[in-house]
Amino acid sequence: MRYLPVLLLAVSARAQSPLIKILSGELDRNFSILKEKADPAPYFIGYEVVDDESDVILASRGSIDAQNHGRHRLLDVTVRAGSPKFDNYHRTGSTDRIRFTSATPIALDDNPLSIRRSVWLATDRVYRAASNRLVRIKADEKLHAESGDDSADFSSETPQVFYGPTPAYKFDAADWAKRLRRLSAEFEQYPGALNSAVGVEAERVTTVLVNSEGTRLEFGRLFARLMITARGKAGDGMDLGTMETFEADDPSKLPNDAKILAAVEKTGKTLSDLLRAPPSDPFVGPAILSGRATGVFFHEIFGHRIEGHRQKDEAEGQTFTKSVGKPVLPEFLSVIFDPTRADFQGTALNGHYLYDDEGVKAQPVKVVDQGILKTFLMSRSPIQGFDHSNGHGRRSPGLEVVSRQSNLFVESSKKVSDAELRKMLIEEVKRQGKPYGLFFDQVVSGYTTTARRGLQAFTVVPLVVYRVYPDGRPDELIRGVDIVGTPLASFAKIMATSDRMEVFNGICGAESGDVPVSAIAPAILVSEIEVQRKERSQDRPPYLTRPPTEDKQ
Repeated sequence: MRYLPVLLLAVSARAQSPLIKILSGELDRNFSILKEKADPAPYFIGYEVVDDESDVILASRGSIDAQNHGRHRLLDVTVRAGSPKFDNYHRTGSTDRIRFTSATPIALDDNPLSIRRSVWLATDRVYRAASNRLVRIKADEKLHAESGDDSADFSSETPQVFYGPTPAYKFDAADWAKRLRRLSAEFEQYPGALNSAVGVEAERVTTVLVNSEGTRLEFGRLFARLMITARGKAGDGMDLGTMETFEADDPSKLPNDAKILAAVEKTGKTLSDLLRAPPSDPFVGPAILSGRATGVFFHEIFGHRIEGHRQKDEAEGQTFTKSVGKPVLPEFLSVIFDPTRADFQGTALNGHYLYDDEGVKAQPVKVVDQGILKTFLMSRSPIQGFDHSNGHGRRSPGLEVVSRQSNLFVESSKKVSDAELRKMLIEEVKRQGKPYGLFFDQVVSGYTTTARRGLQAFTVVPLVVYRVYPDGRPDELIRGVDIVGTPLASFAKIMATSDRMEVFNGICGAESGDVPVSAIAPAILVSEIEVQRKERSQDRPPYLTRPPTEDKQ
């Protein structure tokens, strides 16, 4: 495979940092030695250092439960030996999980001797593992059946050079601790909250990436989140919880105390209502998912299935592998992944980045256009029909890069107001002769099975769900609901969307670790959704009475 010539693009005026100079020098030295003396010789080496500084403070019942400040630098090494067509990352079977790197800690100080020694030893170890595997899989190649996808193992991409400023990290731990003590004490007025907390996380992540193709990158980001959680136990033993979150690109932009207090009160009241709510029954019928719930829904049942590496992995179900150019969603829906968007209507987006973990520039990718599948999310691992990355190769330190989601946008051309969407729900309930429909207000998480051996199914975990009655009765809060189903059937049931978008920020876990993601979506009306009752604990609420709120000793 032909490599493009080194082009220095997007060079900023900022000078190189000491760390990028140290890494570049050691990369040139190691690559030159291995190219000359090693057999098999590497054709590519890359170094990525993630410098993470963070604070976490967690308070409950007016006291600090945990407070931590941390900083670390972790080095990941990529060595590719052989050729881009067939190298040490070549997959040879459905159970073949590849891992060479290991997130080596390096010095926080820019000490050339210390860092070079760490890089040298890590490179030597990774090269040995890479070369051993290449020799083994070449010898075993004839023993394995053809996969049907003869695409290369590594794509050619234009090298990038960018030296961005390191964002200033300011976090007043003492002030936040004082605020969280006061705010968390407000949960004392909600006796059903057996466990409650108000916590703040702040983080600065600086990434330095260099490779033997000429890429030289340094960029950083800030992110902060405030979380309010409350958990309790219903009389029948069912564990219940609710939460509110706020995100910003800097701790100073998180809400003031009045807004946080209002969220604490909302969380406490919602939990109290849930504890008194009737349990759900298994149900199949029409429903509305709020924008945040829709975001999780699409992330789980659609987003993971269009990650590029799954299309040539024989262990995967490959739901959409042969669907390019075909309808996969209703024609009024489009899906775009856009990591270049830092915020949406004032809310910071967790899935934003400038370059992915292979040094490819972030770019918007329209994967579905008016219902038609156009492409997949791609890393530098090509698949049949798609030879290049589109900036979605991601990982957390210590794991190998695969294609992952970023900021998921669901766009609709069949939009109505929230009030009209509710009216359409009630009409659909009457048409189907159902006793009620459902409204999913809050969703906390979800998970999906994409493997070929397992059932192609998903589960979305709601926190706050209401029955919507067609006869005008007030909506009824219910508890213990899980959304379940299979992806293709679920997409076909979407009837319309609202005209208002909501943001869900989260962390997605998969083969390449935990990566920050966002989903921005409108509420959707579905003609049919299936729910099951959540698993229930055999424990009951505490036998002993609650301690008094004042110390009377």
